[in-house]
Order: sequence, then C-alpha cells, then structure tokens
Amino acid sequence: MSRPAGDPISELIKGSGIGIDIADAALADSVQQGIGRVEQLLHDSVQSDFEFATRTSLHLVEAGGKRFRPLFTLLAAQFGDPQADEVITSAAVVEMIHLATLYHDDVMDEATMRRGATSANARWDNSIAILTGDFLFAQASALIADLGAEAVRAMARTFELLVTGQMRETVGVGPDDDAVEFYLRVIFEKTGSLIATAGRFGAWFSGADAATVESLERIGRLVGIGFQISDDIIDIASPADESGKTPGTDLREGVRTLPMLYALADPDTDPRLRDLLSRPLTEDAEVREALELLRASNGLERTRATLDEYANDARKELASLPGTPAREALSGLVDYVVARTR
Repeated sequence: MSRPAGDPISELIKGSGIGIDIADAALADSVQQGIGRVEQLLHDSVQSDFEFATRTSLHLVEAGGKRFRPLFTLLAAQFGDPQADEVITSAAVVEMIHLATLYHDDVMDEATMRRGATSANARWDNSIAILTGDFLFAQASALIADLGAEAVRAMARTFELLVTGQMRETVGVGPDDDAVEFYLRVIFEKTGSLIATAGRFGAWFSGADAATVESLERIGRLVGIGFQISDDIIDIASPADESGKTPGTDLREGVRTLPMLYALADPDTDPRLRDLLSRPLTEDAEVREALELLRASNGLERTRATLDEYANDARKELASLPGTPAREALSGLVDYVVARTR
C-alpha cells in the first residue's frame, strides 16, 4: 500500500508494523495525539518507588511493538468523542494487559527474544518476568478502577478469557473435541477477546450509541482472530526476508496451527507431512521439508479461505457503521490483515 509522503500518523503506523494509511488529515491528527497520550500514560503508570520494578516494566513498554490494541481503541472512539480522557485510559489499559501477558508468555515459551530485544526472563529470570507481568496487571487494575464498575467487570471477563485460552492451549485438544473448532476458540480467547474489548472500550467511552459499541466489539473479535490466522499463514508461507520472522517457528515448537490442522484433516495429505507434524522439529532440514509440504498442501489454501471469511464478516459489520474516515481506516486495517499474508 502506498503512503502519503510526510503524513506523520502514516509514519507512526508504518514504524509500528501496521500497514494502513489514514488519508484524512483531521483523523490522522486525532489518532496521533491519542497515541502520544497513551504512550505518556503507559510510562507514567509503571513508575514505582521501587526503581527496579519501573525498570523491568519499561523493558517492554519501551521496546515498541505494533500498539495495535490502543490504535484499534482510538479508531473505535472516532464514532464519539475520541479525545475523552476515558478513551485514553482504556487504550492504555488494554495495552498494559497485553504487555503483561507477553511477560508471562515468554516464561511459558522459554523465549529468549521479544520485539528484537532480550526477553525479560532471559535478561533477569523467570521469577522477575512473572512478577513484572503481575505488576503491570496491578497498574492496569488501578487505571480501570477509575472507569467504573462496569468497565472493571468487562475487563475481568476479558482477563478470564485470556487465562482460559492459555489453559486450553496448554492442556490441549481433547479426544472428543473438533481440533479446528478448539483452535479457533483458543485464538479468540487468547487474542480476539482483548481486541474485542479494545473496540468496545473505544466506542463506549467516546459516548457512541449502544449499537455502535456492540458492532465495534464484534469487529474487534473478527479482526483479532483474523490477525492470528494471518500470523499462522506467514509462519509457513513467507520468506524470512519479507516477514521479518523465522519461518517454521511453530513447527520447531511443536505447535499445531490452523494450516497444519487443516492438512491433518485432509485424507489426501502426504504421509510424510503427517509424520513431521506429529512432533517438534529440531533439524533445519526437516523444518524446510515440512514447510515445503505445507505450502503445497490443501491446509494452507483452506486457511487462506478461512481468513477471507473472517475479513468478509468484518467488512459486513463495518458496513453498518456511519460512512466516516474512521470507518475507511478500519476497513484498511481489515484489508491489511489479509494483505500481509499475500
């Protein structure tokens, strides 16, 4: 996608890895101001009289990242008053919750890198990483308390989904479960639920009407699930020099993503691929072989079709919203989720 030269919000979004443009100058200015306020609140909220807690929290706050969730919150808020203090607070809350889960995820995954830097568990140790995540949860709770009891309940429900999603993934699919349905539920709970809440909070605290709030929550859910599916595709289909990620990471970790599940469900799948997907792959040659077989399998094609279904559902939901520059920007976000896999 082309970007207007000198458009500051396009540069901000480009720098964070999100490939959408905001052509409307007023909208671009509003989102840019909002992101700046969110960043300041994130930094202010992790300050502690125990300097070490501040330092470990800032480790990921300052590592950057897409800021996808606060951006989605701010775009959803454009259907009301986007500069309301409650909008900024809620955008910071969803990002802080997301960052907290990353600290915990890195411990569970035994990760050594996060956002191009040494992960907190590798730089310090697992206990420090877990405690830092807990510290961020505490700070997010303090912020959301100012938004009222209903907001606290909504975030508690979201947090429950984040936890149960991780638990489902850890325990694994049961003998009576449909593997694809199980996986889609997991990625909704682990990824889609928080983005859905970001959409709800942005619209709600901007003063948008109830129908718009519900619609943006549904769009967030669809976009969140779609984003994870697109990551699954990229891990298999994209060369490292294009995606910036090492292909086959899921294969090495023994994680069965949607393309793999679809391939395993296809009776015509190559027996060799079935063997490779039965275990984590430690040899580079086997990873390359599995990637080649997956790229040629029906699994990848079916996954692309599923991603298109989620994107189309999001576009239908968007069509119910007023025809504003914010709706166009959200439409561009949906297009990006699909385009990043091509």
